[in-house]
Amino acid sequence: MTFTIQPIQSTQSGVDFGVSISDLDLEKITDEEFKELEKAVYTHQVVVVHGQGHVQPETQYAITKRFEPEVDTYGHGAQHRAEQSVIARDLSPLPNVPQVQLLGHGIVRDYQGVKERKLTHPNHRVFHHTPLTDEEEAQGKTRFYRWHMDAALYKLNPPKVTTLFGVKNPEPRRQIVQYDDGTGDTLDVQLGTTAFISGQKAFEILSPEMKELAFRTQVKYAAHPYLWISKARARSNGLGMVSEDKELSPDELPPIEEKDIKIYPMLWKNPVTKKIHLQVHPAAVEDLIIDGKPVGDLRKVRELLYQIQRPAISPENVFAHEWRDGDFVLFHNRGVLHSVVGCLKDTDTRIFQQCNMASAEDPIPVTEEDFAPYRAAAAVDSTAIKV
Repeated sequence: MTFTIQPIQSTQSGVDFGVSISDLDLEKITDEEFKELEKAVYTHQVVVVHGQGHVQPETQYAITKRFEPEVDTYGHGAQHRAEQSVIARDLSPLPNVPQVQLLGHGIVRDYQGVKERKLTHPNHRVFHHTPLTDEEEAQGKTRFYRWHMDAALYKLNPPKVTTLFGVKNPEPRRQIVQYDDGTGDTLDVQLGTTAFISGQKAFEILSPEMKELAFRTQVKYAAHPYLWISKARARSNGLGMVSEDKELSPDELPPIEEKDIKIYPMLWKNPVTKKIHLQVHPAAVEDLIIDGKPVGDLRKVRELLYQIQRPAISPENVFAHEWRDGDFVLFHNRGVLHSVVGCLKDTDTRIFQQCNMASAEDPIPVTEEDFAPYRAAAAVDSTAIKV
């Protein structure tokens, strides 16, 4: 191997994933180096390659596509362009490389084929049920925007890997993430951080009973999910939606093809480490299917899912990456959840590029053989948890 992998030095006690690389040039990456990089992404979940300010969008696309060579479709397809979609305001394709999305904050001029475009950093105020006040933001308080994986979750399979390229970042300053969920939890972060949690850790910290339940559960995602939740609002910690019956009805959505509705196991297997990951996009879930039976009540579904996922976003388990200009981050999109964080001012400028490819393959399910060691470790009554 011709580059050096260093563990992320996190101050959070539960963060056992993430590495950095400072001696690799992605514009000149060799086949051998890519194989090592690919292994590192699946093994360590988040890989930060420093000093890549010279990397071109074509290179970002080419590297991302190497993780999914059979597909040339952006991870959300065209769904993110629907005007009402909750992700439409966050993403816009580069003219010459449309698989690469331009994100950020402020007015960008003469950039990679873009003559002029006003970018807006995703703000919890347009998505959370009870946002922070002006006074709270002025005090340096902020929120997780939305915990998610990058995925259309209708028609297209979730990307295996996402790349994020931090071209230009605002002047560093600190903010305090407020969970505002009754726990008193907070987290000190750099302005505009991207926060990550490990799906492997999310599974491992579950009780034996919850592990068993997760293994027996399938997740049914809504058709056109980002339109479906366009009038709903999120919890204050960004983990799923508040249930107020504001989801769009089938009549209010584009035509629905039953074959395109996605139902996945709650637990996915890592293709390299073979470890088990709890991997669910909480905002887009319509139902849970336990032992083959749908729960059939969205409020109950969300409460149960929140009970399962909330421990994973506790402050000690969150890796909040502190961006430097030129950082190129690759993350295992089927192994972590992530969230945009922060409230930027009108005077702040940020330029980011994001890329991922919808996958030709379903996530790898966890088998009885995979799960057997957890079942043997604690003799669990499979009927212990009632819904």
